[in-house]
Amino acid sequence: MAGTTETIAASQERKHGKPEASTGPADRSVLAIDIGGSHVKVELSSGSERRAVESGHQMTAAKMVAALRKLTEDWHYDLVAMGYPGPVIAHRAAADPFNLGPGWKNFDFEAAFERPVRMVNDALMQAIGSYEAGRMLFLGLGTGLGSAIIAENVCMPLELAHMPYRKATFEDYVGERGLKRRGKSKWRKSVLDVADRLGAALLPDYIVIGGGNVDRLKELPPKCRRGNNDNAFRGGFRVWLDDSLRI
Repeated sequence: MAGTTETIAASQERKHGKPEASTGPADRSVLAIDIGGSHVKVELSSGSERRAVESGHQMTAAKMVAALRKLTEDWHYDLVAMGYPGPVIAHRAAADPFNLGPGWKNFDFEAAFERPVRMVNDALMQAIGSYEAGRMLFLGLGTGLGSAIIAENVCMPLELAHMPYRKATFEDYVGERGLKRRGKSKWRKSVLDVADRLGAALLPDYIVIGGGNVDRLKELPPKCRRGNNDNAFRGGFRVWLDDSLRI
């Protein structure tokens, strides 16, 4: 997680939609925030233990900021990176998340944290932490199906979960509902099939399968690697500290 040492550029390229940040050395500390339906977890790029607060349907954007500022009041950080469970446009939430409270869409997190903030979709943040080189497809097996692709350092979130698949959608077969409804054996076969189909369509060099349910897979499809949820924090750090990425 602390292995990323690239220097933050003196001025960010506005054409990539990144908010401006003041100049500074590479050792500026990033607070990475992984927003989930049951917990919001945080960690520092400069080295820290991981801390968390409970979330849930009552967690609004303002309540989260207040909880995290209290949780991290003894931490020093200069920049904030957020992995958000929903669509993101220009580093702001484009819609309220399904499993949290209201008030997230277009919320001004920079004003609330009083620091520069970069927000990306949560699947993309974990994908960025998993990325090595070339063309990578990321699939996150959790409540639903998170997805992102990174091609030659260009990072793009995807919304594949609700695309038609068999008699329903990808998410209905490989998400949590599909696992509970159809059982582990059939769910595993669906994951193998979905990875194969998406790999054939998008032609990645490799596929990283992550998310909370990846550990339920006994074996991985060809060209696939097992992801790690810790990569979400590494991805949050890289959102600010890796200038080779185009987000």
